[in-house]
Amino acid sequence: MTPGGPLTRVLLVAHGSDGDVLPFVRLGGVLRERGHDVTLLTHAPYRSRVEAAGLDFVPIDTHDAYARYSADTALLPDGLDTLDWLSFYRRNRLFEQFAGECRALAARVTPGRTVLAGRHTSALSVLAVRELTGAPAAWIAVAPIQPLAAEVARHLHQHVLAPGIDAARGDLGLPRVRDWRAWFSSADLRLGLWPRWFDEAGPATGPATRLTGFPLPDDGSEDPVPAEAAALLDGTVRPVLITGGTGRMLRPGFHEAALAGCRRAGLPALLVAPHAETVPQPLPPHARRFARLPFREVVPQVAAVLHHGGIGTLTRALAAGTPQVILAHGADRPDNAARLERQGLARWLPEGSWDAGEVAGALHAALRDGPHQPRTGPRDAADGLAMAATHLERLLHAPSRPGDPLPEEEPGGGGGGRGEAARQARPGDPLPESRGEAGQGDAARRLAALSAERRRLVAARLRRRPAEQEAS
Repeated sequence: MTPGGPLTRVLLVAHGSDGDVLPFVRLGGVLRERGHDVTLLTHAPYRSRVEAAGLDFVPIDTHDAYARYSADTALLPDGLDTLDWLSFYRRNRLFEQFAGECRALAARVTPGRTVLAGRHTSALSVLAVRELTGAPAAWIAVAPIQPLAAEVARHLHQHVLAPGIDAARGDLGLPRVRDWRAWFSSADLRLGLWPRWFDEAGPATGPATRLTGFPLPDDGSEDPVPAEAAALLDGTVRPVLITGGTGRMLRPGFHEAALAGCRRAGLPALLVAPHAETVPQPLPPHARRFARLPFREVVPQVAAVLHHGGIGTLTRALAAGTPQVILAHGADRPDNAARLERQGLARWLPEGSWDAGEVAGALHAALRDGPHQPRTGPRDAADGLAMAATHLERLLHAPSRPGDPLPEEEPGGGGGGRGEAARQARPGDPLPESRGEAGQGDAARRLAALSAERRRLVAARLRRRPAEQEAS
């Protein structure tokens, strides 16, 4: 018997790059080990990793479509700002993808024996299928900015993307969304895959998000370290690992600044970049590029990790105790970087400081700080994933009372059980953060956590809102 009783089936939905998808693969593996039937809907290139974990795989796109989607993310407002969100959805057929996910999920639901869980904010399909089937649903956030920016995302969907979403809902036999706040908070459970200390190092996500601890990313590679990389690691001066993650949402100039900083600091560089077109050519003599490296083996051996602030990369470095320097821009990255710096676990530079001298200075400072004790939370990563799995099991078999924490919960997690979320989901019932002065303070903290670009985007959209439109 599993901790929450036999579920029979867990249906997971994940979007994004490695830092978003791989935690769901590992979570699915934990659930499978407990005897559950697990299916993961995600991007086509992740098939081999999903199937290697023993999970059923349902592709939400093709390899070519994912490549286009990934390339277009670099053009969004958090990147080059040359592509608006509605055009992004239309170009990548994301409204059709939403409808396809809903059909695939609904066809696999066994009434009374299925739980739905998806990536916070993007997995709208689990909310729609919750309506269709009555199966309980969870939203799982991989970084604090996702719940903190939920109101921004809700506004974008309500005022920009709603016609396409409502058309897809109509094809599924669902009415158009009338209360977007209620629908956006209709998940029965919200999980945060990070520990309490990380939550408290910046704007807190609040009691509705249950914290589980970091899920240490598994790079899924059993390949040995390439000989050329091994030679650098065995050299008299340990190299700096430079990585901008596996996606394409990377600010232009990142690689140039990182390489120039290493050169100024007199340090060799291992550059990991899967997309060759994002890397300056020719590479300087102190650097070697690899499309991928087995981070599990490499990160503990480098002098420092110089990266973009992605949650998977920083978690891997924390687990190894390796010094970090973060060149953060867009999405969750500045918030992640600021949280680590407040804890003395990283140095970070905003885009305006991406020059060789500043980067070299941050590297020298991080090396002076030295390695730290491995830190992924009060429990190890396996226990964090086990806790997340237990929450999903109990969502179906033993839903908690509002504000009643589970015994295994990461300290600092809060309520957010099924009863609370269901109460929030009633049309016209405001979210806790919208009630009174405390709600205004929470909203201010959420806005403060956003990048300057995203704040400007929100302000512009609010100014453009037609005067006759009802207050959101």
